[in-house]
Amino acid sequence: MSQARPAHRGVTKVATAEARPARPRDAASLILLRDGKAGLEVLIGRRGKGARFMPGRYVFPGGRIAPGDARPWQGERSAPADAADRTFLALKRAALRETFEETGLVIGRPSSEREHREGALSAIEQAYRALDAAPAPDLLRLVGRAITPTNSPIRFHARFFVADGSYAWGELVPCEELDDLHWHPVAEDPPGAMQNVTRFMLRCAVEAWRGGAPAQPPLYWHRGDRTLVRHGSPAR
Repeated sequence: MSQARPAHRGVTKVATAEARPARPRDAASLILLRDGKAGLEVLIGRRGKGARFMPGRYVFPGGRIAPGDARPWQGERSAPADAADRTFLALKRAALRETFEETGLVIGRPSSEREHREGALSAIEQAYRALDAAPAPDLLRLVGRAITPTNSPIRFHARFFVADGSYAWGELVPCEELDDLHWHPVAEDPPGAMQNVTRFMLRCAVEAWRGGAPAQPPLYWHRGDRTLVRHGSPAR
C-alpha cells in the first residue's frame, strides 16, 4: 500500500520562500553640503507619500545602481586599476546619476575638452555637455554604508557619499520622486519626518566635511529589532 504524500508539502515550500528575506540591492546616495548664509546646509527632499520605500520621509538624492553605471562617461577622468575600483566607480556614478535625475544638478568641474566624441549619450552625459562641465567622481567621498532590515520587503545595501555643493551645476528641479527639494541648514531640525539612518549618515558627512571622519566608514545595520553600527568595516 503506497503512502499518501503530505498535503502540506507545497504550503511549506511557499511559506519558506515567503519567510526568506529579500536580497539587498546595491544603491548609492549623495549628501551635498555647502556653506550657506545660515551656516552649513544640506540638500534634502521629501519622498512622495505613495513611494514604496521611505514614503513621506526627507532623504538625500539616491537610488539603486543601474547597468549603465558601469560604463565610463564622456569627459570622465578616471582610470580604474582593477575590478574593485570599477565597482566603486559604478556606485559613485549611480549617486551622481540619481542626483541628476531627482534634482537636476550635476556634480563636476569645468570641461577641458575641445571636441566631443561621436556616439549616443545618456541623459546625464548630455546634461554635462550642455553645461560645459565634466563628470568628477573623485569629488565624492564615502562616509558610510547601510543595509535595510531583513523584515523590509525592499532592501538596499546603500553607500552614502559626501560632496561639496559648490561643484554642483544646473538649477534645482523637483521631481515626482522627490519634492520640497531645498538646501536645509544642518543645525536645524528637518521640516518633516527623517529616518534615523538618514540622520546618522548626515552626522557622518558633517564629520567628514570638518575633517574628523574615521579612516573606515561605518556600517549601519540591524539584527532583529536592534540597530547596530560597525566601525572599521571594509569600505565597499
